[in-house]
Amino acid sequence: MQQHKFIAACSLPIFAICVFALSLTLDKCGVGGALFTALCLTAFAGLAFLALFRSKGEYKLKVLIPVIIVVYAMLLVRILFFDHETGDYLMFLKPWTQYFRENGGFAGLGRSIGNYNIPYLTFLALFSYIPVSELYLIKLLSVGFDLLLAVSIAKLVLTASGCCSRYLISFAVAMMLPTVLLNGSCWGQCDSIYGGLAVLSVYFILSDRPWHSMAALALAFAFKLQAIFIFPVFLVFLYTKKLKLFHLPLFPIVYFIAVSPAMLAGRGVLDTLLIYVNQGSTVGSSLNYNSPSVFSLFYNVTDPSAYSRAGILGAFAFCALMFVLLFVLRKRLGSRALIFSAFIFALVVPLLLPHMHERYFFLADVLSLAAAFIIPKAAPVPLLCSFASLLGYHAYLKNRFLLLMHWGFYALALAAFIALLLIIDTLEEPAGEG
Repeated sequence: MQQHKFIAACSLPIFAICVFALSLTLDKCGVGGALFTALCLTAFAGLAFLALFRSKGEYKLKVLIPVIIVVYAMLLVRILFFDHETGDYLMFLKPWTQYFRENGGFAGLGRSIGNYNIPYLTFLALFSYIPVSELYLIKLLSVGFDLLLAVSIAKLVLTASGCCSRYLISFAVAMMLPTVLLNGSCWGQCDSIYGGLAVLSVYFILSDRPWHSMAALALAFAFKLQAIFIFPVFLVFLYTKKLKLFHLPLFPIVYFIAVSPAMLAGRGVLDTLLIYVNQGSTVGSSLNYNSPSVFSLFYNVTDPSAYSRAGILGAFAFCALMFVLLFVLRKRLGSRALIFSAFIFALVVPLLLPHMHERYFFLADVLSLAAAFIIPKAAPVPLLCSFASLLGYHAYLKNRFLLLMHWGFYALALAAFIALLLIIDTLEEPAGEG
């Protein structure tokens, strides 16, 4: 066994013991729950290391060992948040899981429950069979996908930079990113699921695996509608020939398979396939929900519908301008420029759209981290993005504003401007020239 794999494998039993001991301090865990938590987190970490070390390279011990220690530490820190119950958990996630416990587990998928899509509800149905508190099960799922997200970011960094040290360090830093840490383990949200799959789809495209990319993107969309924020960059992938039209049909096929458990349980086909359309009425009437979007600048709006239309038109206009710019530059767009393009779409689209929530910049947060590891000059970008998102997180988790949300908008606008400049800075010479 190679040295780096041997070190990771030997560290897992020690980590499992630490998780078990710490889990015993949780209010609702007990010995059985602590053992289950230890087994799950150890398995997740082992799978993450296995995926991480599939890439060939020289892994220096002075980087490898601190990275492993940091990742384990970040997983243990997450356990400290496991007892925290938010309003979202008490009002939605807990009752949904209890519904499945009382209605035959997977059989309950045949009826309309909650406003999440079928893949996530399938996990909740699975949890109904496990004699562990749903609070811990929900958070364990998110933490597992935190690791997938970190691996995806690291793979993206390696593809664009070719540096094994940056590869390993970006994996550890992704686990430290405040919004990733708080989102799953404290809040009990699942943004790392769609976020990890969306980042993975970009990685697959840039590593010339378009079929894998379409499958990952479809799964991201099946888990959360917010995956659409990265959809525009796939048009760019089409005209840069990273993606072909004949790859696109895989998207609806994978989506259909992902939501099929509900249809197998008896839910109507159209009702299942059009779940996002049917949820349109649940978006809410407020222009802004603790998010650093452009609508954080406006107060006491007399005609919200007019502002809403203006925001939607603004998002479409921005995408159209980016499409034109990137089409003109298409022969000079390398991996780095395409990653920055994906980040800009994931940032500016929700920045302009109405009805955005505090968590809707999650994808921009994680892509900004990859961008900073690829181009060190982009280092201010993840700081600006995390600052803006944390203002919204603070507003929800603490039920008060640390600063008014328009400061977050200014930070994100500056991040977008820096990223636009860096796209120009990362342009490559056209093939056959220079």
